[in-house]
Amino acid sequence: MITLKEIQKNPSALEFIKQTEIALRALDYTHHGLKHSKLVANRARTVAREIGLSKRSQELVSIAGFTHDFANFLSRTYHNYLGALIFQQLFANDFSPKELAIVMQAICNHDKYKMKLSNSVSAVVILADKSDVHRSRVTIKDMKKIKSDIHNRVNYATKSSRLGINKKSKRITLSLKIDTNFVPLMEYFEIFTERMVYCRKAASYLGYKFGLVLNNIKLL
Repeated sequence: MITLKEIQKNPSALEFIKQTEIALRALDYTHHGLKHSKLVANRARTVAREIGLSKRSQELVSIAGFTHDFANFLSRTYHNYLGALIFQQLFANDFSPKELAIVMQAICNHDKYKMKLSNSVSAVVILADKSDVHRSRVTIKDMKKIKSDIHNRVNYATKSSRLGINKKSKRITLSLKIDTNFVPLMEYFEIFTERMVYCRKAASYLGYKFGLVLNNIKLL
């Protein structure tokens, strides 16, 4: 059965991720390239392992995490749908129909906040992706441009981001440290409230509660 290591060697997948990075950098958008892809893949695998998903499910979440954004070079608005279809075209012969459907659905669901979750792989990828908030994702260097865009401001102000899992209390907690001298905490909620609600839905599907800690203050 195909693994993440093999997916990461696929020339087309790697080129699509490269082109996504170039396309979104041209828009002054936050980083969605190879570093983000690897982080989401690794974080998804860690979450899946910690909550007790099977070895194969751990592999599937890491694969979906690695490829979830690789269609952004075609369209930011529809990248989740396009990504699922491109994944099918590239890897249809490498998965069983069921596994292919699961990964395609996870890619599609990661950016579709109104979807009703129906598998654990999708839920884990959502948590892994939406928890990646950090100043390293800001691609532009001009401080005036950074300050002029709320997404760049909030990411730049975020000094650390950690997703913790407590199996005993059944909580998945996103802990962030944000420089409030750069942005007020309210700006985080202006752009990320919908994403945090989606994370709460994802955690709930997995049988966990979602927690949010900002600068050591428990908010959820």
